[in-house]
Amino acid sequence: MNKAFVKESSEESDDDLDVAQPEVPAGTKNYMTPAGHRRMRDELLHLIDVERPEVVKLVSWAASNGDRSENGDYIYGKRRLREIDRRIRFLTKRLDLAEVVDSSRQERIDQVFFGATVDYATEDGEEHKVTIVGIDEVDLDVGHVSWISPIARALLKAKVGDTVTLFTPAGPQPIDILDVRYPPPDSGR
Repeated sequence: MNKAFVKESSEESDDDLDVAQPEVPAGTKNYMTPAGHRRMRDELLHLIDVERPEVVKLVSWAASNGDRSENGDYIYGKRRLREIDRRIRFLTKRLDLAEVVDSSRQERIDQVFFGATVDYATEDGEEHKVTIVGIDEVDLDVGHVSWISPIARALLKAKVGDTVTLFTPAGPQPIDILDVRYPPPDSGR
């Protein structure tokens, strides 16, 4: 078939490159810890002030070399520029919707709210520690879980000594709240 009738492009559309990002539930705020907000803001500023200008320089230099259709620097640079711009848009939207919650100001420190670090034990006696954070701050390797996760929803508003029910695919599981802590100001989490 003649190439004139087939749309062939080495460049991918923005939809092809989209990576699934966690959604803020409809009708809720994008709660965030001060440390998480600071990290996202720093990333945004780094992309705008450092990475994007470097890639723009590279693309400009590659474009000046002539034939762009087979110029790897140009093609990769344009793709990277789209990725950076997409991330800038994402971060800007998330930061605009963010509501920063400083958990160090929590007055009821014996009860679980956003920003709490909770030690709990499962039915088999195994102990776990989680910190309830915003959806953009989740890091399971260090025990940071989203405030909309099943474990966080089970723990929210519980107090030290309470037993709450965590609904899992294997069925309901009772968990005992052992300790609730809130980080000191500027702990960086």
